[in-house]
Amino acid sequence: MALSPITIDDLLDSIRVYHPDEEDLQMVNRAYQYASFLHRNQYRKSGESYIVHPLSVALILTTFARADMHTICAALLHDTLEDTDCTKEDILNNFGEEICTLVEGVTKIKGVVFSSREEGSVENQVKILNGMAEDIRIILIKLADRLHNMRTLEYQSVDRQKAIAMETLNFYVPIAYYLGSYRIKNELEDLCFQYIDPDKFRTLDKELDDYLYASKDDVMEMVQAVRDVLGEKSISYHLHYRTKNIYGIYKKSLEGLRMSEIHDLWAIQIVVENVETCYQVLGLIHSLFPPFNQKLKDLIARPKTTMYRSLHTSVFGKNGRMIQFQIRTKEMDEVADLGLPYYWDKPDVVMNEELHNKFQFFKSLVEANHSASNTKEFMEEAHNDIFTNMIYVYTPMGEVIELPAGSTPIDYAYKIHSDIGDKMEMAIVNASVVGFDQKLKNNDVVKIITNDSVEGPKKEYLGMCRTSLAKRKISEYLKKKEKDETLLSE
Repeated sequence: MALSPITIDDLLDSIRVYHPDEEDLQMVNRAYQYASFLHRNQYRKSGESYIVHPLSVALILTTFARADMHTICAALLHDTLEDTDCTKEDILNNFGEEICTLVEGVTKIKGVVFSSREEGSVENQVKILNGMAEDIRIILIKLADRLHNMRTLEYQSVDRQKAIAMETLNFYVPIAYYLGSYRIKNELEDLCFQYIDPDKFRTLDKELDDYLYASKDDVMEMVQAVRDVLGEKSISYHLHYRTKNIYGIYKKSLEGLRMSEIHDLWAIQIVVENVETCYQVLGLIHSLFPPFNQKLKDLIARPKTTMYRSLHTSVFGKNGRMIQFQIRTKEMDEVADLGLPYYWDKPDVVMNEELHNKFQFFKSLVEANHSASNTKEFMEEAHNDIFTNMIYVYTPMGEVIELPAGSTPIDYAYKIHSDIGDKMEMAIVNASVVGFDQKLKNNDVVKIITNDSVEGPKKEYLGMCRTSLAKRKISEYLKKKEKDETLLSE
């Protein structure tokens, strides 16, 4: 896929859309000139001047994240420490500590000889995750960097294409999801799938085109009916639509669903002025088309753990076409579009505090980082508890708790607090008492009864729980108990 080279003017024009401060734009231009000079004799495998890559990364950050100027400058400079004779001190002296820290955070580990390419990849992933816990902008730059590399992956060997695509799918895609950066996630998934299984990708791509062509008139007729009723009620709105990405369709096919059975293949997004109008529009849509009740989700009252909020309803339309309507406010739509970077320019938000308070993914990440004794243990815990299929259960107060699939009430208890896990006497799921080894499912409501007289977790609990957190807390308790008993017996 040949991409048109971009210029510094393209980048500056994209920044002006949301940040027209000319002094800051001059700083960005200075970072570009500096990076352009350092990369002046370097070329990518595509034959393009190397500077096209950092320019592209910076441009992605303006369109997908409305990034601040320090992040844009760091994106332009992100390969200078690794691929030129530029030093950390050079960046610090020319652009200051904040930009220098970001550039250093995204630079691969240098000066260490790894036993394999895979070992080097893991060590750099750990560096990224550690840096991300300190400053979220580091992973945003890495995501943009990976997205542009995936867009130009055709110039790598077939073996490298598959290896890079697999790493992206297993590491970067989950991070994009947890950040709420769904546009980046969806594009990365499709690019990965295109290289991992090109034949299947082409087959599904053709099937999707055929289905969209055959269904478009029916869907547009439904859209017009909704427009008419919103107009009759004098409701101010914006309407746009999207279709499911190819990899998302592939995952549904693994569940045995045909194209026509995917309820959100078409998604019509309606953006209105306030929450009350969201619910009014939901009622109007249901007055036009019968809803598929199992697919009605109130993600306004109960947001996703990525802070995504919207009303979702799938309805039966003309010729049995099933489509999804997503109804939300302008603010919710911006969060849906940008994810966590939506909070950048909010004056009342301290970014890293917001990150740790609202996004469970980062709580789990920081916890794993603090508790792991070495790199291998940290990555094992991250892949076991974070980079895996997740389920979402509720506390009795309606708070959403994110857990890896296969989790039990023991995992839930320790996720809430270690004291609750240690003093757990009974587990209640959906108003019924269950065993501690009961596998939890999406949308379960879980309540843990504690008792101070409980002596703590038993050894057999280790075989009943799923998460590294629960296993570690139980092991720590048992070791301490054994040590205390030994001291008493002496």
